[in-house]
Amino acid sequence: MSDNHLLSSNSAPHSDVEAIKERSDYLRGTLEETLQDRITGSISEDDNRLMKFHGSYMQDDRDVRNERNRQKLEPAYQFMVRVRAAGGIVSPEQWLMMDRIAQKYANDTIRLTTRQSFQLHGVIKWNMKQVIQEVNDELLSTLAACGDVNRNVMCNPNPYLSEVHEEVYEWAKRVSAHLDPHTRAYHELWLNEEKVASSDDGVEQEPIYGKVYLPRKFKIGIAIPPANEVDVFSQDLGYIAIHENGRLLGFNVIVGGGMGMSHGDPKTYPQVARTIGFVKPEQMVDVAEKTVMIQRDYGDRAVRKHARFKYTIDDRGLEWFIDELQQRLGWKLEEARSYHFDHNGDRYGWVKGSNNNWHYTLFIQNGRVKDDGGYQLMTGLREIAKIHKGDFRLTPNQNLIIGNVSSQRKKKIDQLIETYKLTDGAIYSALRRNSMACVALPTCGLAMAESERYLPTLIDKLDLVMDEAGLSDDEIVIRMTGCPNGCARPALAEVSFIGKAPGKYNMYLGGGFAGNRLNKLYRENIGENEILSELRPILLKYAKERKDGEHFGDFCIRAEYVKEVHSGLDFHD
Repeated sequence: MSDNHLLSSNSAPHSDVEAIKERSDYLRGTLEETLQDRITGSISEDDNRLMKFHGSYMQDDRDVRNERNRQKLEPAYQFMVRVRAAGGIVSPEQWLMMDRIAQKYANDTIRLTTRQSFQLHGVIKWNMKQVIQEVNDELLSTLAACGDVNRNVMCNPNPYLSEVHEEVYEWAKRVSAHLDPHTRAYHELWLNEEKVASSDDGVEQEPIYGKVYLPRKFKIGIAIPPANEVDVFSQDLGYIAIHENGRLLGFNVIVGGGMGMSHGDPKTYPQVARTIGFVKPEQMVDVAEKTVMIQRDYGDRAVRKHARFKYTIDDRGLEWFIDELQQRLGWKLEEARSYHFDHNGDRYGWVKGSNNNWHYTLFIQNGRVKDDGGYQLMTGLREIAKIHKGDFRLTPNQNLIIGNVSSQRKKKIDQLIETYKLTDGAIYSALRRNSMACVALPTCGLAMAESERYLPTLIDKLDLVMDEAGLSDDEIVIRMTGCPNGCARPALAEVSFIGKAPGKYNMYLGGGFAGNRLNKLYRENIGENEILSELRPILLKYAKERKDGEHFGDFCIRAEYVKEVHSGLDFHD
């Protein structure tokens, strides 16, 4: 299909971003010249759009914005750099590289994201090329960590729990590699590769994406029941591994999930992915490719708020998509198989894997790796990486697994965990261990309220209520974001807070504990005092009236605090 056809497949005028991509010469634009401009620390909006495809975008420190304006200085421009690895698995050498870059070029912290990627904050323009080169030198990449392409493919973070987990991880890597952009712009701009003449029609450059790439970002996750750490129902394309007696049979395929929405716009909403069938392992890469191509050809290129895959499916219907997919595949999907999810959280501490090595899951509050007073988390992990012979795995819940530890080396790792008091996280409450927050202020330009910096304080106060109710050991999934874009997947939480204004949040209740049901708006635009006064009687009632094994989100629906949401189309009703 030609690029001209792609650009005319939607009759409405296309958004300005589509024009930027079309004239960018496969993501080159004027980035090379812009990065060499020493007059300003910023880049143009057009180049910032393209920079996302290269794994970064421009921000500024909003904490000092007003003061710099008063001093007639330009904002404190800086860049977020995102580093991806399929399934979130990296070597100790790669961890040390991230640690070194964070100290040398960023803000002395590493952030583990909800998509099993790394983020560095505070990188200035003059250092961007060196940062990306150092990342590449350790065989990692920032390419396609952002932008209108397939993002990091998520997967269960511990492939050595069983042979099935290891096999699924290998398929995750194949899908990820297959969907990488083909343009050489990344290598030319950052890695000093000589420019090669690009094709006029785009087919040779980007056989999957075409000249204008996708209408919006695209996300893929693979879950292995009974655990749903990847929140598979939040993905544009999800695979649910079907296995029995230690053998991988294939995957149920689910499509059309997504968390983002906009306040005050009922045409936008979060959505859960829906099941369309079952495929054998060797068929999953083909399904991923054809699904991405369908979104490329039919996604809304006029209105970016309406450009995600969930809207393509909801507008045209699930049966339309199945027919289109099977026509492109040349074969039919089988009937979906049965499975069951128990939870979508991490399980902490040591666990022995199928290869007889050990794996330690460490709680990292909101994914921020830093030294903070007496809690030397960053230093401790650095010292572990120096002696570690296994790997590190980033979990979808922003935590970290120190993986593949031999029995002999386990004692040394334990000693370092104890020396640096990294097990302080083990004494955190069950509520805190099941919490997640986006970055929000001061760096995110979209944030309307605090999130990462505030949620720990709110949980301090909620823990007092949990103690009062006798619920200290009970797991409740709680999430917070500074805006409705949904980076911490708040619409799937049993309790969530989405920023509306400084100090004000919309509160949602009733999500599924296993990440399989959307929550519902309970109170709008409330601050901390109202949050506590609203939640306290609900938690006390839950403690007294819950049924055996009943999770908090299920109770909120049964007790009629909110209605059950069956589809994102009902989210605003």
